[in-house]
Amino acid sequence: MRFAALLTLSLSTLATFVAADDAQILRPPAVPLVTHDPYFSIWSCSDHPAEGWPQHWTGKVHALCSMIRVDGKTYRLMGMESREAEVAKLINCRVWPTRTIYTLEAGGVTVTLTFTSPLLPDDLELIGRPASYIAWSLKSTDGQIHDVDLYFDHTAELVVNEPKQNVDWSRAEAAGMDVMRMGTKDQPVLQRDGDDVRIDWGYSYLAVPAKQSAATLIAGAPVARESFVTAGRIAGSDDTTMPRPASQNWPVCAVAFDCGRVAGQPVEKWLILAYDDVYSIQYFEEKLRPWWRRDGADPAQMLTAAAQAYEDVTARCRRFDEQLTTDAGRIGGAKYADLCALAYRQAIAAHKLVAAPDGTPMLFSKENNSNGCIATVDVAYPASPIFMLLSNDLLKAMIEPVFRYAAMDRWPFPFAPHDLGRYPKAVGQRYGGGEKTEDRQMPVEECGNMVIMAAAVSQIDGNTQYVERFWPQLSQWAAYLKEKGLDPENQLCTDDFAGHLAHNANLSLKAIVALGAYAKVCKMAGRQAEADEYRRVAEEFAAEWPKLADDGDHYRLAFDAPGTWSQKYNLVWDELLNLNLFPTDIARREVAYYKTKLNEFGLPLDNRELYTKTDWEVWTATLAENREDFDALMEPVYAFVNKTPQRVPLTDWYWTQNAERRGFKARSVIGGVFIKMLSDPAAWENWSQRK
Repeated sequence: MRFAALLTLSLSTLATFVAADDAQILRPPAVPLVTHDPYFSIWSCSDHPAEGWPQHWTGKVHALCSMIRVDGKTYRLMGMESREAEVAKLINCRVWPTRTIYTLEAGGVTVTLTFTSPLLPDDLELIGRPASYIAWSLKSTDGQIHDVDLYFDHTAELVVNEPKQNVDWSRAEAAGMDVMRMGTKDQPVLQRDGDDVRIDWGYSYLAVPAKQSAATLIAGAPVARESFVTAGRIAGSDDTTMPRPASQNWPVCAVAFDCGRVAGQPVEKWLILAYDDVYSIQYFEEKLRPWWRRDGADPAQMLTAAAQAYEDVTARCRRFDEQLTTDAGRIGGAKYADLCALAYRQAIAAHKLVAAPDGTPMLFSKENNSNGCIATVDVAYPASPIFMLLSNDLLKAMIEPVFRYAAMDRWPFPFAPHDLGRYPKAVGQRYGGGEKTEDRQMPVEECGNMVIMAAAVSQIDGNTQYVERFWPQLSQWAAYLKEKGLDPENQLCTDDFAGHLAHNANLSLKAIVALGAYAKVCKMAGRQAEADEYRRVAEEFAAEWPKLADDGDHYRLAFDAPGTWSQKYNLVWDELLNLNLFPTDIARREVAYYKTKLNEFGLPLDNRELYTKTDWEVWTATLAENREDFDALMEPVYAFVNKTPQRVPLTDWYWTQNAERRGFKARSVIGGVFIKMLSDPAAWENWSQRK
């Protein structure tokens, strides 16, 4: 298998980039803990996991609490309780693509606390299974033997949009496990949509394998936590005062492990934190099940499968993390590898994998911290490199609902839609003029995005089987670009933070490379006459573009705006898709000019403002012909990650002069940082074919 070549190559440089777990270079602005979808997404937003409560990506508390009791003294590992307990010393925090590993020290015992969200891209079962592993490894490091107990809980905040909502709880059945369940009393399934919202239907599950010899309790947080602090155990009957508001005495699902005598050999404990949302997405008239439920599986089966696979899955995650990080380091350097690791779970967990009524996988994004739209095309496009590299199945699943929508009679326009609604309701475009008018539509933008992504699907597959299903839509969008793409009219595009533009040079680039990409797909499909025609048009447009955009030592923001400039990140596809439409001098001239416009924390998006977009910066840096220029453009990005004062999941919109967040956080577009790996053809082929 071709992946063997990648493994051989990766092992040769493994020692350089991942020789030790403390090799993290970039400081995570926020640390991913439990990351599966836009609702089940929990982060630590401080340097020490016990300096604050973990949060949902929206910033609302989703409290996780962990403590350790060593020889009768209690220490805090995670969370703000118990306040009288001493905080364990943090030795290290290491963020890998699928795992976060904290190393802490308490009373002569080293604690390795690992959060694993096993989002392995070549395994849709794991991508779709909403179950994270939380594990503790304990070892004496002072030569003494210690009596040790461990504690963990989560509050009912995980199952409500607002803490005032009533919740109830119960015990659940799953083979070989002790399982606690929480959910809202009312269960308003798929009734709430929007941006700054959290799920208030479905159920959280905390499952502990029986072999772990743990005590469990559902009770108010003060009762459960203080009993552990004072006695090292939790005991008694489950609280029966329900339903009640999540904020009333903060009900928790709690676990206490008796770890016995801990010496030089590690003692391991672990559990599963999972969430069953019952139904995930409303797709027009259908309520769609999460992918793992498509064949009728229930939570007990899901938890049992996760428990039985623990050792195998965590080993696979370790291998995947090391191999991906190694290859990213070889291609872009150690800091670039860290950036990819920080981006990985954020990008995937901003999506939900569901089963269409006919069983086809569909991957719906949420436009986090923007407007809450679902399946936004100009969010899918910047996110797509992570899927192009690692899972063509997920790339297809991401564009599938858009193609299906565009094929419906209800979509009236000759261009691609912007979105399908507002998460989790994919019931028709919400943005701009919706399905009614062309007001605030993004025609050239979205047509180009869809054509480029469809071409990448075909290139990775080596055939056009997927896109043939939607050829009427694809050909219609290419025809639109042929008519409108070279010199776009005044219209909205994805970068119009500083205002709309006519004659947008970067938007024109997108249209031209999309036309070349369409010609390539036509040729693959045996449509030679159409391929020849669109190749001719793309070449003519590519020859005209430098004349329209030329501004001496660089190219303009808009064709009619001398003295301006902008990042021409869309040009990157000319090389990545082997289109060869533009002379290499264009990218070379732009990169040289960008180096003169760098600020301390990055390259501005264009001359109008000092802010930038993280994803586009990496695309622009990928235009560089050599590592020296790539590094020159990327070093300010790394400085931003290390110094941004906002402790939130990676933003993609920030100020280049002070590293302050301008807007956005936790968005899927951060998956675009993987684009540099696509510039290595061997790596792209090996990863995309990995099974």
